[in-house]
Amino acid sequence: MITIKSKKEIELMKQACKLTAEVHKEIEKNIKPGVSTYELDKIAEDYIRAHGGIPAQKGYNPGIKGVPAFPAAICASINDEVIHGIPSKNVILKEGDIISIDLVALKDGFNGDAARTYIVGKANSKEDERLLEVTKQAFFEGIKYAVKGNRIGDISHAIGEYVEKHGYSVVREFQGHGIGKEMHEDPGIPNYGKAGKGPRLEPGMTLAIEPMVIMGKPYILELDDGWTIITEDGSPSAHYENTILITEKEPEILTLI
Repeated sequence: MITIKSKKEIELMKQACKLTAEVHKEIEKNIKPGVSTYELDKIAEDYIRAHGGIPAQKGYNPGIKGVPAFPAAICASINDEVIHGIPSKNVILKEGDIISIDLVALKDGFNGDAARTYIVGKANSKEDERLLEVTKQAFFEGIKYAVKGNRIGDISHAIGEYVEKHGYSVVREFQGHGIGKEMHEDPGIPNYGKAGKGPRLEPGMTLAIEPMVIMGKPYILELDDGWTIITEDGSPSAHYENTILITEKEPEILTLI
């Protein structure tokens, strides 16, 4: 069921999303060679808790047999890791690494969700830089259609078309989603599809739109940890996400400050 948020609920959503954006700013300051993903995770958790929130991903149980609860406050995915990378003291950032950080902050009963991808230090290539640019822009191409009366498929189609036009692939097995009191709510929001399909957009909907883009072919694998998703061909990937609000006019991005 798709939830339409009240004015009061939207204000609470905005506070959770503001905290999420602030955490990303704190993490970004510390992304440099020699830093472990465990350190980034600790920075995120400490900041969230110090500001009255809860790291919603920590302890998240997907309800899938054999898959353990997620052990960290952030997902930290490097190079060919697409999403859900688990932070570790043994994973040390190197010059030129591509790192995607995905995090959810829960505050006053509502969730804010956003992902960013960074290059550690200096990029290894112009193509790596272009991957990040296209992934980020794909989000903005998608939300051009996130307006009252349009459909979810209009967003999905715009994202997929933009990514593929630039020679990259979108991940098809994972998608964006509604968000609110629950981290994952209806509707699902694929990064590909046909325009004019899917639920109609209404003011009060809050959605997490998140292009996940692979430089190579669109095939993925899951590691034995039950969480980390990697590209099958070893090519790098990027991830960009914001929580948005559907309004009477233009969409409002809640996780940008």
